[in-house]
Amino acid sequence: MITPAVPKPDAAPPARNVLGQPLQPCSTDPLTGYTRTGCCETGPQDLGSHTVCAVMTAEFLAFTRSRGNDLSTPAPQYRFPGLKPGDRWCLCVGRWKEALDAGCAPPVALNATNEAALRVVTIEQLQQHAVESTDD
Repeated sequence: MITPAVPKPDAAPPARNVLGQPLQPCSTDPLTGYTRTGCCETGPQDLGSHTVCAVMTAEFLAFTRSRGNDLSTPAPQYRFPGLKPGDRWCLCVGRWKEALDAGCAPPVALNATNEAALRVVTIEQLQQHAVESTDD
């Protein structure tokens, strides 16, 4: 008798995006993600929940700098090049929501935004700032 393969208990299911599809890469140049894989993956160790794939704007970069998180300035010691408008980056969902409430949320790539972001924001809020069609 052949028994079916059983997944390892520690094997996590593939990450999904807010559209219910497989999570797509956010950016490899600059390399983003909590685990620096290019995807907005998350897990228990990611206390900030870096789950929103956002397209940087000058307005947002100024906003986050004013809140104590300067994403514009390079930090070579962390292999961080600094971000500029147009760069895609996995943001903490809480910071994205804070920017939304302040009227300066950056655009979002829905296909690269982790479904875990929906614990904090709604799909409608994300869709209002989407830069891609929802059938990607």
